[in-house]
Amino acid sequence: MATEAHDSGGGATGYIVHHLTPLSTGEGFWTFHLDTLFFSAFLGLLFVLAFKKAAEKATSGVPGSLQNFTEMLVEFVDTQVKDSFHGRSALIAPLALTIFCWVFLMNAMDLLPVDLLPDIGKAVGLEYLRVVPSTDLNGTFAMSISVFCLIIFYSIKVKGPVGFAKEMLLTPFGKWMIPFNLLLKLVEELAKPISLGLRLFGNMYAGELIFILIALLPWWVQPALSLPWAIFHILIITLQAFIFMVLTIVYLSLAHEDH
Repeated sequence: MATEAHDSGGGATGYIVHHLTPLSTGEGFWTFHLDTLFFSAFLGLLFVLAFKKAAEKATSGVPGSLQNFTEMLVEFVDTQVKDSFHGRSALIAPLALTIFCWVFLMNAMDLLPVDLLPDIGKAVGLEYLRVVPSTDLNGTFAMSISVFCLIIFYSIKVKGPVGFAKEMLLTPFGKWMIPFNLLLKLVEELAKPISLGLRLFGNMYAGELIFILIALLPWWVQPALSLPWAIFHILIITLQAFIFMVLTIVYLSLAHEDH
């Protein structure tokens, strides 16, 4: 199986490194991970088309399975927004729904057989193919930085430039501790995108690595380990999407509050 197929390329270590190496182009800062970009865009488009179809076929009569599933997701996300977000914004609920579904779809790619898409990619001439976008630190940080930009935007929009400056400089210890206040606020604000990106990346990277290690075991051992881990991993991929969504809602709620 996997071990036999990749022994010639460096044994178990070569196999692991191969599966954790992205398909990239460019150098230095301008390196683009093409597989992360492709699968992220593809899964985002899949989400949009599925919800578009559900909206077009929505009926006040007996709903179909797709409409039921979509309404369940919308109601679930709407409840989280109402419980966590205390401001007024038409963006938050659609953003939260998009984040949850998109991150879940990216995480769910980890449930595909480890060698399936990389072998297909190799057959068409792709040396590397990493299929789980959320195991790429560049991808998770891109999403967390986007959320961070929204936090700063709404902080300035709701509180005004002067109010935002006062919050950064005067809290929590007043005007006599401005340098210390600013340092604390910078650490607090920068911790938000870092924690968002690293939490998602760390959990999904560990899950992918376990699947790769299972694939290295003899074929007769793999089903006994991969199936239980896959079932447990469904909880992880759902939980990570939920955490990313809830933290985004909470951070944007804090941005709308004037202290």
